[in-house]
Amino acid sequence: MRSIPIAITIAGSDSGGGAGVQADLKTFASLGVHGTSVITCLTAQNPKRVLAIEACSAKIVRGQLQAIFEGLKPAAVKTGMLYSEPILQAVADFFRRSQPLPLVVDPVMVSTSGTRLLQASAIKILETKLLPLATLLMPNLPETEVLLGRKVRSPEDMRRAARTLHERFGCALLIKGGHLRACREAVDIFYDGHQELLLGPPFIPGLRTHGTGCTYSAAVAAYLACGRSLAQAVKSAKEYISQAIASSRLAAGHPVLCNVLS
Repeated sequence: MRSIPIAITIAGSDSGGGAGVQADLKTFASLGVHGTSVITCLTAQNPKRVLAIEACSAKIVRGQLQAIFEGLKPAAVKTGMLYSEPILQAVADFFRRSQPLPLVVDPVMVSTSGTRLLQASAIKILETKLLPLATLLMPNLPETEVLLGRKVRSPEDMRRAARTLHERFGCALLIKGGHLRACREAVDIFYDGHQELLLGPPFIPGLRTHGTGCTYSAAVAAYLACGRSLAQAVKSAKEYISQAIASSRLAAGHPVLCNVLS
């Protein structure tokens, strides 16, 4: 019987099914990867708003990680919504003590609807404990500005930000430029200290999808689990998310990503 690679998502549960663990597992499955999950938070949300958040305890987060690594050791890891200082500390401690794996960090800070998904007290733990362990950090522009401490208004600003954050944290950067609405293309900048890639298919006018960042980072992790290099995984994931956006469908009037086979 043929084996398939395993990946893990460490993220919140989205009751609307468009983002979080639900989006990640759909992405893993569509790319031929067995998806495992560590739930960090339960959210009551739909594409319009987040009604409530209930964080899991650090103890159950550690227990989920231990269970997965004992029986289903993944080939790549991605993190999404980590929410609180205790959860972030538990995740960082676990990976600091484990054998190194490709670790993709999507530093989920605020929902599409504007709800805070990372407590302010947890940002320092993210920066000092988790990001130094990361293989790739994938912030959007508002998240980049929080980490950088200044505004990012152009692709050239993004290039400078990638270099600054690489120096600070030691990991590769993929800065997502979807919030640069003045540009005609959805420009993303990848930088690993040696190689820079500018990734930029055109915007699809008038389309605002939920869970794009989750799906994008899950695709990177899935391609890494399949054995691709980081640069190859990033390029393939950009193609994947672009196709998923272009193929979006409506669910109760809300645009939802259509996960496509590689």
